[in-house]
Amino acid sequence: MGGAVPDLRLAGFTIGLWLAALGALHLSAGWGIVAGAGGLGCAAVLAGALRSAAVVRWIGVAVALGAGCGAVATAARMSVREAPALSVLVESGATVRAALVVRDDPRLLARSAGPPTFLVAVTLESVTPEDAPPVRLSARALVLGADPGWRGLLPGQRVTVTGRLLPPRPGDLRAAVLSARTPPVPEGRPSWAQRGAGVLRAGLQRACEPLPDDSGGLLPGLVVGDTSRLDPALEEDFRATGLTHLTAVSGTNVAIVLGVVLFVVRRFPAGPVLCAVLCAVALAGFVILARPSPSVIRAGAMGAIGLLGLASGRPRAAVPALAAGAAALLIADPELAADPGFALSVLATAGLLLLAPVWRDGLRRAGCPAGVAEALAVPAAAQVACGPVVAAISGTVSLISVPANLVVVPAIAPATLLGVSAAVLSPVWPAAAEFIAWLGHWPAEWLVLVAHTGARVPAGALPWPDGAAGGLLLAGLTVAVLLAARRAIVRRLATVVALGAVLGALPVRLLSPGWPPPGWFVVACAVGQGDAVVLAAGAGRAVVVDAGPEPNAVDRCLRRLGVREVAVLVVSHFHVDHIGGVDGVFRGRRVGAVIGPAWPEPASGRAAVEKAAAEAGVAVGVAGAGWAYSVGGLRLEALGPITEMRGTNSDPNNNSLILRAGAGGRSVLLLGDAETEEQEDLVAGLGAAGLRADVLKVAHHGSALQATALLDAVRPAVALVSVGRDNDYGHPNAGVIGRIARDGARVLRTDESGDVAAVIVEGQLAVAVRGDPPA
Repeated sequence: MGGAVPDLRLAGFTIGLWLAALGALHLSAGWGIVAGAGGLGCAAVLAGALRSAAVVRWIGVAVALGAGCGAVATAARMSVREAPALSVLVESGATVRAALVVRDDPRLLARSAGPPTFLVAVTLESVTPEDAPPVRLSARALVLGADPGWRGLLPGQRVTVTGRLLPPRPGDLRAAVLSARTPPVPEGRPSWAQRGAGVLRAGLQRACEPLPDDSGGLLPGLVVGDTSRLDPALEEDFRATGLTHLTAVSGTNVAIVLGVVLFVVRRFPAGPVLCAVLCAVALAGFVILARPSPSVIRAGAMGAIGLLGLASGRPRAAVPALAAGAAALLIADPELAADPGFALSVLATAGLLLLAPVWRDGLRRAGCPAGVAEALAVPAAAQVACGPVVAAISGTVSLISVPANLVVVPAIAPATLLGVSAAVLSPVWPAAAEFIAWLGHWPAEWLVLVAHTGARVPAGALPWPDGAAGGLLLAGLTVAVLLAARRAIVRRLATVVALGAVLGALPVRLLSPGWPPPGWFVVACAVGQGDAVVLAAGAGRAVVVDAGPEPNAVDRCLRRLGVREVAVLVVSHFHVDHIGGVDGVFRGRRVGAVIGPAWPEPASGRAAVEKAAAEAGVAVGVAGAGWAYSVGGLRLEALGPITEMRGTNSDPNNNSLILRAGAGGRSVLLLGDAETEEQEDLVAGLGAAGLRADVLKVAHHGSALQATALLDAVRPAVALVSVGRDNDYGHPNAGVIGRIARDGARVLRTDESGDVAAVIVEGQLAVAVRGDPPA
């Protein structure tokens, strides 16, 4: 590790400040400590490389000073949050009329049954309780609102609204959550800068409307951070491939824009001050356009420090600039200490500054061409620096992120510049903006192709312990390897061991990737507190029964199973925990038919299913006892409801479609959320012989409302329980689960084992679990 030693004095201050902020926030993001610990470890490695006791002592003093500043800054913010005048109202759940300022674009939450809900970050300026004087304050809050009037609000807009105050989540520096009960009433207009940014963002979206869904949704996210049209399935592919930083604007985009501005300005006789002024204008404009996400704020702060150096005629010291920018932001907003985007952004930049030059020079000394050395060192350094936090969040270590980041490099700058140009031209020349956006979608298509391909590489990601423990483990290993790799013999040995491990494990993962298990017959997806069951119906095809409470979970489950076509989507009943994820079933898949029960309630749930089906050009059919369907060796028949039930504990549950499916000589009984009344009606109408099955999907998440006569009649070998971890309903009931197990069934629960499957192997029934229950 030769060469000039970086200036780490401000780095120690920043790390101390970061850790103190996390501690004051009670480590609300457990993995967030990994960022500080990882950075502290890197600083220790570099300090050790300095071999100077004086420098080590200075770093220790800087860390202590930063810890003090971080504790004071966080305590000051928490004192605002806990101001007695407001906290009393929050604890009592008071209904107030609030005057507030919008701080960011309203974000539409994942849609389920019912009206759309917007999440809006705001600053409370006053709250007026009923029959009480107003309370003046300045505190951050979140608003949950269902009125469409929230959609078009811009940052800086002042509004008034009436709603109920609710407590924020633990460790959140926001003072309250306001559940809005009335539409927002605008007071005045946003600033001209925000209005202009809104026009440009809307213009870019219009210019991208004719483009394909994938690239047309990615380009606004990459350029200005507008992910409203980004397909969640595509976002998942970017995450799996280690390219998640490309799904939204980041410091890379800021660097590209400022680089172009500097290139143009320096073609003219402009001095340092003029260059700095023009770059400052471009920087401010881009940050306003892209909205102040953590990564953009960090990049803007670094850019501002660099502009000061440019104006003074001195070269910028990169590491102090990064540390100063991060420290200033943490003092201004300690909550960034627990923000994953901020942590990844700072760590990636630190890797580029501290590791990439060393590795690049080492590769060049080994005979690697300069351009190739740079291209290899940059993504590898960023990935190594970010690896502990990514592992803590995702529970995986990606093997393909470095090559994926390497091959996308040529497309990032053209996509960014063409997207910005389209946004700027959109208000004055829409046709030209559309043409430039069309040009920009080609490099975006390359990014999409790399993400899709990388996400489907077998063994592309290895499992790793998640949470703070997993992140700290990888951080410790990374620091140990960086220390040991200073010796040539260790580098050679590590290379041989790594290659041997990868080459040894790869054939095993290719031949037996682990999931889906060969011969799977039925899978209960881990979708939280809800139901989503998948029945195999041929290569890449399945029957799906229910869709869980939200789209992403069921979409991920179907993707893991390789389901590209859904022959029929069956909805057992229209409660949100069974239909909230219906959009996820339709993502990127052809759905042949949609079937539901005759019972119409709840009406909002039926309407959500009908809307999703209509958008895909499919009508919702009605099924009842006697309905049958066959596809790909799978036979499906509806056993109930035999009679319509009214006045029960839950009529929608007790009118659930009851299905039996058979394939390969084995059968599964799917009970939906049928409770005691419908189960007893089934036993009376069909008898024990008509209900016998090898696999039972236990009704209503294993609730206590089970008919013992039905359990005796089915006598399953395997029982699948679809249930959410730590739910508030007491599901599954311990007595019910114990009784099923005592009767000889193997009980598999999604809250304990993740996706669970019944498998047919040479005519025999077996089970498999994926082992990744959602948190």
